[in-house]
Amino acid sequence: MKRSFQILLAMLMIAAVVLAACGKSGGEKQAAGGGQQGGEKCVITFGAAVSLTGKYAKEGEYVKNGYNLYVEQINKQGGIKVGNKTCEVALKIYDDESNADRSAQLVEKLITEDHVQFLLGPYGSGNTYATTAIAEKYQVPMVEANGAATKIFKRGFKYSFAVLTPAPYYLRGIIDMALDADPNIKTVAIVAENGAFALEVAQGAKDYAEEKGLQVVYFDKYTKNTKDVSSLITAIKAKKPDILLGAGHLQDTLLIVKQAKDLNVSPKVFGFSVGPTAPEFRKALGKDADYIVGGAQWTPELKIQSDDVFGTPQKFAELYEAKYGEVPPYQAAESAAALIAYQKAIEAAGSLDKDKVRDALASLDYMSFYGRLKFNEQGMNVYKPMAVMQNYPDGKLYTVWPKEAATKPFIYPFKPWDQR
Repeated sequence: MKRSFQILLAMLMIAAVVLAACGKSGGEKQAAGGGQQGGEKCVITFGAAVSLTGKYAKEGEYVKNGYNLYVEQINKQGGIKVGNKTCEVALKIYDDESNADRSAQLVEKLITEDHVQFLLGPYGSGNTYATTAIAEKYQVPMVEANGAATKIFKRGFKYSFAVLTPAPYYLRGIIDMALDADPNIKTVAIVAENGAFALEVAQGAKDYAEEKGLQVVYFDKYTKNTKDVSSLITAIKAKKPDILLGAGHLQDTLLIVKQAKDLNVSPKVFGFSVGPTAPEFRKALGKDADYIVGGAQWTPELKIQSDDVFGTPQKFAELYEAKYGEVPPYQAAESAAALIAYQKAIEAAGSLDKDKVRDALASLDYMSFYGRLKFNEQGMNVYKPMAVMQNYPDGKLYTVWPKEAATKPFIYPFKPWDQR
């Protein structure tokens, strides 16, 4: 009997040890997913599906670089303050292969399987349109930096926010700059990719040009992933526009420039929504990039002073170039700014509760190195203007508009192909 009692006591002691171990293990898992428990490490995990292959791979690379640079810099400072503790920042990124459906699937996986706390956006308006629906479904905040189409924000969603200027404003700066250089400019031709972002950019440019008294002599679109726009370029050539504007993405822009050269189409101003400000543009075109201008959400020359982790556009550019070996395109800067928006909202909320952070984002008004971060009721940032950059014949890219931020004057007119 005594021996039976001893055996029973031993078994109870073993069970107590096992239960204690299980309890500790469960606590560690919870801390890794959602914050600090006692002395456990606090980590905030952000998730994103980003185009690392496919049509938008180069832009997606810039997005990922911007996210990673912010994480590196904030963690050097100890992390993000959450109430009375400080949490490190981690990223979980999947490749959406430049496909909107795949992007949505991966964001759902980030929420339901990886249990990330907050979401960052993909590249492109199509992918962002798809992923914001998933964020809304699960009521997880998403701050995105690379989907500018206003259709994303016209569905009454409460959990999506965009740090970038909306698509209809992309080409306004180029039109203003052209008229400042030559008030006698009269005509504009506009060509656009058949996609949500590009069509909004094109329509916004058309409306603004007409508002400024210009005649839009050509307005048409081309199919996504096209390999030939020569018929459109030929039709534009016949119109002899003073300004030729393209609304699309990097690969589209490269194609239009190459075929414009082949057909000797030389407007007085040659500009695009996306492409000319990216390092890849100069690498792909060489001297053919000269004189071409592009709208920019951000440039290193902007006169901004902030108390964020970067402080100034110049400091961001310095850190980016040291890490990645090239001047930062605006896609990288705006991606880093999305995380700054989160940081300021989390600090204001003093919590990692998703709804408290969402509410803090909705009331955010902060001047970052990237520009003003403030969202309207739909979640769009309509408070930040666009800049313009030009590829100079010296092989460098300079801010040329607005004048107060310009480091070089706008070279006008575009030098014709047959005179180079």
